Amino acid sequence: MRRSNDTGTRTTPPRPARAGRRRTLRREVPSTVGLLADAGDFAAMRGYRSFAFDDHRDYLDHVDRLLRSLAAQGIHTTVALFDPVEYADFCADRGLDPDSAGSRTRFTAELGGAAGGLPYAGQPIDELVPLLVDAAVRQATWEYASSLLAEVGRCADCGEDIGTASLERAAEALRRLVDGAGPGHHHLVCSVPAQDEQLVAVLHADTGDGPRGRPRVDGRDGLDFVTVLAAGLALGGPGGLVLRTTEGDRDRVHGWRLDRGRLVPLSAAAVFNAYCTDADTGEPVGPEPGVEYCPGYEVDEPGPHH
Repeated sequence: MRRSNDTGTRTTPPRPARAGRRRTLRREVPSTVGLLADAGDFAAMRGYRSFAFDDHRDYLDHVDRLLRSLAAQGIHTTVALFDPVEYADFCADRGLDPDSAGSRTRFTAELGGAAGGLPYAGQPIDELVPLLVDAAVRQATWEYASSLLAEVGRCADCGEDIGTASLERAAEALRRLVDGAGPGHHHLVCSVPAQDEQLVAVLHADTGDGPRGRPRVDGRDGLDFVTVLAAGLALGGPGGLVLRTTEGDRDRVHGWRLDRGRLVPLSAAAVFNAYCTDADTGEPVGPEPGVEYCPGYEVDEPGPHH
């Protein structure tokens, strides 16, 4: 907007200095930081002469200061785990010199779009590292479960894709789980043994406001949970699911087992035995105070595929 001065002539406010405009533009350019969270990964990168650090703690402190500096400038920053093995493969595939800051920059730029990255929210580095590792584990679990579903194939009787049908059944089972859980904070754990690793998904849900409020499920956590449960249904092997609800100073625990492609409710006695038996020794342990061991309830229809 233009304005008049005391002499009656019209003047235009001065434009920001060029450096100021660059700083303004810089705040609109996101950043990605590839973090060597593991001491072993850090040691692997020390093999490159262009890598400037020789102490992991010092490196983490520098990353912490960098992240706080970027945040102070208003720059959105994503932090992702930097994997030296994946980096070496990346360089080999593209004919890049791995002992180069430029190559590390190109690899880190691709990490920014990875689902395992986290937006930096001001956490101290020692809090950020376990969050980042957990996100990477969840991403790897989801990818493995998804690959298992893709490999199951089609039903020999009707030709339907079993992986897709299992995802639909798992999503419906989750809806019934949270609808039947009642009020409180809900903690669900689904565990499925697979050929290469144990698939584990964890989900938290809180009942909304009001007596008829439905539990709220986070989108990404819900997707991870449904995918692992679907893999268990599709594979038809053993597995289990536990729902623990906290309401006030009391907890309720329900349980289910995966059996031949179906989620079967456990009795209250079976839930009690599972919780009150030492997993390593098989010896009984005392029940937790304030915990009610409850039977599971019906959440899954029998699958049509074999």
